[in-house]
Amino acid sequence: MADVLTAQDVHVTYRTPAGTVTALSGVSVSVPSSGMTVLAGPSGSGKSTLLRVLSLVEKPTSGEVLLSGSPTVSLSAARRRALRRKDIALVFQNPADNLIGHLTVADNLRAAAQAAGRPVDVEELLESLGLPGTSSWRVPALSGGQQQRLAFGCALARGASVVLADEPTSQLDSASADLVLSTLVSLPVPVVVASHDPRLIALAARTFPMVAA
Repeated sequence: MADVLTAQDVHVTYRTPAGTVTALSGVSVSVPSSGMTVLAGPSGSGKSTLLRVLSLVEKPTSGEVLLSGSPTVSLSAARRRALRRKDIALVFQNPADNLIGHLTVADNLRAAAQAAGRPVDVEELLESLGLPGTSSWRVPALSGGQQQRLAFGCALARGASVVLADEPTSQLDSASADLVLSTLVSLPVPVVVASHDPRLIALAARTFPMVAA
């Protein structure tokens, strides 16, 4: 099966008052259509930048990103937003940043599904996430690990073809992180994770090592 995401010779540079900073230099990586791929490396290695490029949040300075074989870099901003809304889900490392805090768990899932024009069986999805009985809870009542699992549930509710997560366990205690890890490996769509967590790296189907400049 074809790769779901591919970065081809991607360069990312930023202009700063001190001069040009290179975040990525000629990076190429392929994400298979199943399993979990981990972008592994220390802080400053560019893994979060690469994740933003793969998620179409940031355009590379040069190079190409293919989504299911189709080029994306030359697409309009509106088309890229549409792809992010329906096909690509990006989960941030701070659990609260991924959800609408004043809504209930069920309403977060319904809002995600509605944005993509899809139906959702809230209770069935919560059961699969290990969150049964929480549909009427508001987001602040959930633990950090539960919030991250709900964020992955919102990605599934939208029908995303690939889920990308930036350091999803970095702000969680060990027990909560373990629950998030089990959710990540059980997702029915391919997953790309930027992380230096050795437990997460050990679960990867594919690891792409990155080195700090």
